Amino acid sequence: MDTANDHTRASIYRLEKHQPVEIFNGNLKDANIEASKVDSYLADRIRNNEVDGIIAMSVDPEGTNLHTIKAAIETNIPIVGTGGTSMAMITSKGGNVIASSGTTGTTNRTRAVSFISCLCKHWGIKYNPQIGGSGHKEEIASGNVFKNINIRGIMISSLPGFIAMALVLALSKIPALEGLGEVTDLLLKALPVMMAVIAAKQVSELDEVSILSGVIAGVLSVNGGIIGGIIGGIGAGILVHYLFGKCIQWRFPMTTVNIVAGGISGLISGLIVFYFIGPVALKAGNLIKEIIELAVSFNPVLAGTVAGLLIWPAILGGVYHAAILPIVLLEMEKTGNSFLGAVDMVGLVMVSAGITLANILSPRDKGEAAVATPGFMINMGFGTFVEAAYPFMFSNKAVFIGAVLSAGLGGAMVGFFDVRGTAYVPSFTAPFMSNNSIGFIIAMAVPLLSALIITLIANKRATNKKKKDGTTNNKSLKLESY
Repeated sequence: MDTANDHTRASIYRLEKHQPVEIFNGNLKDANIEASKVDSYLADRIRNNEVDGIIAMSVDPEGTNLHTIKAAIETNIPIVGTGGTSMAMITSKGGNVIASSGTTGTTNRTRAVSFISCLCKHWGIKYNPQIGGSGHKEEIASGNVFKNINIRGIMISSLPGFIAMALVLALSKIPALEGLGEVTDLLLKALPVMMAVIAAKQVSELDEVSILSGVIAGVLSVNGGIIGGIIGGIGAGILVHYLFGKCIQWRFPMTTVNIVAGGISGLISGLIVFYFIGPVALKAGNLIKEIIELAVSFNPVLAGTVAGLLIWPAILGGVYHAAILPIVLLEMEKTGNSFLGAVDMVGLVMVSAGITLANILSPRDKGEAAVATPGFMINMGFGTFVEAAYPFMFSNKAVFIGAVLSAGLGGAMVGFFDVRGTAYVPSFTAPFMSNNSIGFIIAMAVPLLSALIITLIANKRATNKKKKDGTTNNKSLKLESY
């Protein structure tokens, strides 16, 4: 969705006789127009109690899906979904959102299981989730495998493994746990294997067979770093897809199919990386890290300031997941923490926490405190969900500008203290996972307080203006009545 535009191909489906039927196929702009035509129809069905719940996937609650969301709020039916901006807007409007998800660290399947689990719990229905294993492997093997190659998706799904490694690295700094240093080294070597497994599974869309193939390819791609692991995994996934399909066509026994597709595909791809691609991939990864270090060593404060000022535009423009997060993971592969990872924590997470905290302490409207509280708690408790600040940033230019400036200030602090760290962890643990705990605490506190103060001032001015306008309107009404 980050790269979608008006000309992106899109389809609209409708459920007929328990089967999805395509009712429109064209570009995204026309698809939105067609979708808006059925918006009122869906809203009427909701009001007639024909709809029990909504799964919202990056919807437009103020445009294409306006009437549907409005009806859902009126009837208080449960809403689950993904898309930070849209889900925050639905929540702020009073929607009964029982589960929302971002994209980082999740997959389509895990999000689907989460949504269905929450809905079933809400309705009191027993549900035992099963991830993977569709039972129609012949159909899976017949698609276009190259459409499944998504480097960004592989990186995002791999993030929990990097965080696990960073946690062990932090624990190894405790004198009594120095022996964990060996575990950290082992986990660093395991990262390419992890990337290869995820790449093979996502590309092939098969389960056990692709996992086995990815492990074999990953083990042979270790010397190529995480780039080598990704290449080995993608190659394994492609070979699994085609070898599996061919073996099915040739009517091989299923045991033989798994051996050929899972074993040979991983072996071929892994050997290619081991002998030819691995050394080049390792140099490419090291070159990217060296460029970052060169920029930081030239002028760390300037580098941090620029990174901080650009990080909000980057995440809003879809560049964060496509470019910044992969670089963060490349940095973490070497040291377990990252310069850009530290900027992420101070520039996005802490700024979002400051904005939401301000709207808890002094909201413009009473309902905004209820919207801001979950966002603040998640940012502080899990180091993610920066989208919680979107409703307040988009509705007030001063808050938006304050967020960008606060992020730049936080980035400058990261450069000044030469901090390397990471987001996606509880805020109170982040400093202990960095190379400079005291410096990181200061770098985190400064943008949080800056965003907090700027938002408090902006909210106060907005409230005063609202009161003044209300007083003026009342006077004019009295004059008109006379």
